[in-house]
Amino acid sequence: MKINLRNRLVKGIGVGVAAVAVAATLSACGSSSSSAPSNTNLVRIAEAPATPPNYIFPFMGLQFFSVSNINQFQFLMYRPLYWFGDGQSPNVNYGLSLASAPVYSNGDKTVTVNLKNYKWSNGEAVTSENVLFWMNMMHAEKTNWADYTPGALPDDLTSVTAPNSSTVVFNLKASVNPYWFTYNELAQITPMPNAWDITATGGASNSGGCAAAPYGTADAKCSAVYTFLSKQSGYDPANPQAANNALPTYATNKIWQVVDGPYHLTHFDASGNVSFAANSMYSGPVKATIKNVNLVPFTTDTAEFNALVGGKVDVGYLPSQDITGNAVNSSTPGPNNSRLGNYNLVTGYSWSINYFPFNFNSTGDGGNAGPIFKQLYFRQAFQTLVDQALYINKIDKGYGVPTYGPVPVYPKNQFASSYEENNPYPYSVTKAVNLLKDHGWKVVPNGTSTCVSPGTGATNCGAGIAKGAQMNFNLQYSSGSTALTQLMNDEKSSWAQAGINVTLGQASFNTVLGNAVPCASTSASCTWEMANWGAGWIFAPDYYPSGEAIFATGAGSNSGSYSDATNDANINATTSKNVSLTTYENYLAQQLPVVFQPNPTATGEVNKSLKGFTPSTLQQLNPEQWSW
Repeated sequence: MKINLRNRLVKGIGVGVAAVAVAATLSACGSSSSSAPSNTNLVRIAEAPATPPNYIFPFMGLQFFSVSNINQFQFLMYRPLYWFGDGQSPNVNYGLSLASAPVYSNGDKTVTVNLKNYKWSNGEAVTSENVLFWMNMMHAEKTNWADYTPGALPDDLTSVTAPNSSTVVFNLKASVNPYWFTYNELAQITPMPNAWDITATGGASNSGGCAAAPYGTADAKCSAVYTFLSKQSGYDPANPQAANNALPTYATNKIWQVVDGPYHLTHFDASGNVSFAANSMYSGPVKATIKNVNLVPFTTDTAEFNALVGGKVDVGYLPSQDITGNAVNSSTPGPNNSRLGNYNLVTGYSWSINYFPFNFNSTGDGGNAGPIFKQLYFRQAFQTLVDQALYINKIDKGYGVPTYGPVPVYPKNQFASSYEENNPYPYSVTKAVNLLKDHGWKVVPNGTSTCVSPGTGATNCGAGIAKGAQMNFNLQYSSGSTALTQLMNDEKSSWAQAGINVTLGQASFNTVLGNAVPCASTSASCTWEMANWGAGWIFAPDYYPSGEAIFATGAGSNSGSYSDATNDANINATTSKNVSLTTYENYLAQQLPVVFQPNPTATGEVNKSLKGFTPSTLQQLNPEQWSW
């Protein structure tokens, strides 16, 4: 689903630099000798460094599609139709969902969803019309929805109807894999209140004409509502590069106060200081004991660690440079930092893969970046110079697992293949150099390699690569994490051994994510080459890792515009039938659509007096389940 946060800090485009909030959902262990804060109605949670939430409207494009915006901000206020995360698995949790389990019929071409008895904070019921509101907006604005994949929702629907206020019926063009449709399609839907169906401040509920319209019949009206709500969030679809000046209004704008989640917003500023109060109208099975939740911003991981030492946050993370002993193994933590005696060190995996994208349409490097990235031999050489095992041991202190393909290897699951688990591209400078030499490049170790044999033959540089083209690339990555900076510098040195010259640049997580969006090679602005927002992708709301949202041609979160007909066919096979992911994942593990990276496990710190955690792999905050 969204961009993941780097597990060491605390995602979601994953989507940023770190994932402290994974720790916030893990079971605390050990002594409870520390005393609770004087204000037991409050819990303070550290945000990832330079990664504050910056978007409140749940219908958003890739530039806002992050864990910090969704799992750790919006979900506290606006609940998705189905809630995922059940114990330590990413499975659907019907007990915390707005609807009962979907019913499949008509040869898996009809799906019936029955809503439970939930209410909005304005007293109105959560109804089938609220689901249709989302679906009508998706029909009108699918290309502005980050999880859109051509051919999937809403393209695969013939109709959506609401026979009564608590029932929604989805009719499909063809039979689907029910597991996929529940985990990746229905999972995308967030019911929206009638109070949002407006096109002007102060408008009457449903005056926009989108929510109550029959499915797919009000595209113009729904687009007008989408534009209004987006602008209220600070994003102007007509001027996407404009600064977001709406952030200070989030807590005072009446639109965003209509919630169906356990909390509502009481304070928000552009620096990332966020405060919530319990929603007295929340209909879920778990009512909040902790009445107030603060999200606390930090510019660096050092500043966050110092706040932990000073007892100024209750949930944070342990930066790798402050880990004083390596992990015993991938599932057993080492000792906690002795300066954090009032905290438990908790660790866990996220349901994610770590990578950063090539921009296959890039016009950078004198027009050569995109054509070079499209060459499999180059991607193989580039990946072969990434020594994941070394980086996990030396940088992440053993708190990490490798990423060798498009399906998570950890937590252990039934989807990962043995081919993917065993690293198709082990580290080898010699192999990388030979791959480039064999394809027409003059390799200059610690310099810049140059194409000397242009053309499309087996021993040439490849289509679109001119003679004299150089391997000079730019890679922007997220600031604030010492571990990520060390990783980028180490990888830069490794790539240089084959004459691949990578110039690094830093920016905030939100800036990196905003820049690394799909663009056409014909666009003068399609210049970005590679971008690392910190930790790739957490599978949510595409909880079944079939990959269509990030690797299918034209998908909204396919940052680098990767396109491969065989891959598309492999993905389609998994969505229409309940078949193994092996063919899909083994092909992409070999094709390397992105640069796979080591995936750090969460190393979080939780105040010993804070109780009620349940293990989670989805980096969601559930403070309504906590207590002092």
